[in-house]
Amino acid sequence: MRYVSFLKNGATHVGVREGQQLRVLGAFTMEQLLRDGVDLNAFALERHSGEMIDVDAITFLPPLSRPPKIICIGLNFADHTAESNFVQPDYPTIFLRVHTSLVAHDAPIVKPRLSDSLDYEGEIAVVMKKGGRYIGKDDALDYVAGYSLFNDGSVREYQFKTPQWTVGKNFDATGAFGPELVTPDELPEGVRGLRLETLLNGKVVQSANTEDMVFDVASLISITSEAITLEPGDVIVSGTPSGIGWAREPQLFMKGGDTCEVRVEGLGVLRNRIVDETPVA
Repeated sequence: MRYVSFLKNGATHVGVREGQQLRVLGAFTMEQLLRDGVDLNAFALERHSGEMIDVDAITFLPPLSRPPKIICIGLNFADHTAESNFVQPDYPTIFLRVHTSLVAHDAPIVKPRLSDSLDYEGEIAVVMKKGGRYIGKDDALDYVAGYSLFNDGSVREYQFKTPQWTVGKNFDATGAFGPELVTPDELPEGVRGLRLETLLNGKVVQSANTEDMVFDVASLISITSEAITLEPGDVIVSGTPSGIGWAREPQLFMKGGDTCEVRVEGLGVLRNRIVDETPVA
């Protein structure tokens, strides 16, 4: 199933995409469905007679607008670690995002007026359907509700102001998330063997295979849960490959008027235009 969160009559609704149409399931959020332990495949089948609307007519929301936690993984592709002049760690590099940094598919990513170093990072997001602590690697994929796309927009100047990356990774409206939450049965196990690409103004700037991740999805869930109790609706953003603008010569950053896309086989295309932040009056 391909779940979509969207606005309808001013309220959040959830639907299931069927080609170029969307079957409306109701006025609730993905957070509510996951918190209630709903079987997403069965739930969609039960509501097979819902209203149909054109996908082009909707305003997308992030699959989850207020996840309990957004756990991001850095340095999870060795080529990206090398271009960033880090030594490859033997433990996942974990940092957090906040929900106010999220934007939906087809919504603008906002380049802050404080910096010209807004960079792209195409990634796959993993959404948890149930939680726990000390989740075994062999069982970890049973905890996944689905997968989505993420652009971990990073304000590099602020990311590297301190040893902690938090500020540069959390400017408002810099983390694009969507367009759909795709259930695991639609994809290879653990999203292995998929091509991940980022395009800036139609040019491929990142291209890698998920087989190249240092820590696969099951490992990320298991290792993270050793320290942090995972909850339904938590999002794990699994890392970006090489090709970031910061590491290029000359450097390449997103600016107002640009369009950035992240695409992965089976997960579709996450597309956002870049706009300059409006100065405060």
